[in-house]
Amino acid sequence: MTVIEWNADQVALREGVAQWGADLSADHIERDEEGTFSWEKWRLVQQSGILGLPFDEEWGGLGQDLLTTMYVLEGLGEYCRDGGVNFSVTASMASTGVSLQRFGSDELRKTYLPGVCSGETIGAHAITESEGGSDATSMLTRAERDGDHFVLNGSKTFVSNGPVADVFVVYASTNPEGGPLGMTAFLVERDTPGFEIGAPVKKMGLRTAPLSDLFFDGCRVPASQVVGRVGGGFLVLDYVMKREILFSFIVNVGEMQHRLERCIDYAKTRTQFGKPIGAYQAVANKIVDMKIKLETSRKWLYDTGQRLANGDNVTVDMAIAKLLTSESNVASSLAAVQLFGANGYMAEYGMEKEVRNAVAGTIYSGTSEIQYNRIASMLGLG
Repeated sequence: MTVIEWNADQVALREGVAQWGADLSADHIERDEEGTFSWEKWRLVQQSGILGLPFDEEWGGLGQDLLTTMYVLEGLGEYCRDGGVNFSVTASMASTGVSLQRFGSDELRKTYLPGVCSGETIGAHAITESEGGSDATSMLTRAERDGDHFVLNGSKTFVSNGPVADVFVVYASTNPEGGPLGMTAFLVERDTPGFEIGAPVKKMGLRTAPLSDLFFDGCRVPASQVVGRVGGGFLVLDYVMKREILFSFIVNVGEMQHRLERCIDYAKTRTQFGKPIGAYQAVANKIVDMKIKLETSRKWLYDTGQRLANGDNVTVDMAIAKLLTSESNVASSLAAVQLFGANGYMAEYGMEKEVRNAVAGTIYSGTSEIQYNRIASMLGLG
């Protein structure tokens, strides 16, 4: 596993995020109950500068490499108790910003990237469809060429940031018989005629990160809005999803770190039968197990990030890192509830909210079952 020595500049960037933690976390339990996106918190995110981390300075970004971006995002997870805010940050950063910087034309980057870096423009990507689920290559949304435009028809579901996003990277089929090479990515503005954004959908967790369906009915998009090239959408998606996994799940590692520290403090101060509960082996073992899952997840994510930055094939590494971290986060959150007992079950302590948030990680960016299948396939099974 990769051993990283963070330098003073990297540490300073992470500590810079820490100063926003209290304000970003304020009233997080109440806002989770309301289940609404907070523009006030988003303005704090904008001020923090975190959205510009991985983007070039010419677009208003901070020009940081992949591992540094992950390191600072881990800090966001550690210091911000609003999992929905954290998720909206990584969703906008990866879905739109990463795809534009790597695959967008000069004009697209010039027009949209500064806003994504500053947070004035919120991004989302539209991949999943109600019938296809995780099978992105079977999407039914079509894009047909009409002169210097493409006409989009179809729908997307479970679009994170959908209700509040300004721009969407929409994946549609331009050649139904082309398989992975028949998919194309388009940048679509929210007020484009023929494009309708559905109402926010209530969900189990990550409630402050809004989600909705999208509908395309004769939506005309200029050919200049193609991200990458026609038929190259799968390459865009593959590139983006790798970063999305690293960004969003290293945030979960930060959340697991904070949870572990909270459980340790509670186990030292909560007494039962005359001694701290941490003195009982059953309790101590739970905390040790949380520590092992945390460190293993952290090492897998950073090691995978390093290999990706080196240009290595990380198909298996990415699947293992995603599967391991998402499942470990659920286990860690459930252990925390058990350690806090009745208090952990009460909403006011925020522990039950973390369970609901953690479950989402086993579904988005490819379900746990998909990751098992991917790893098995790379082992020559099935």
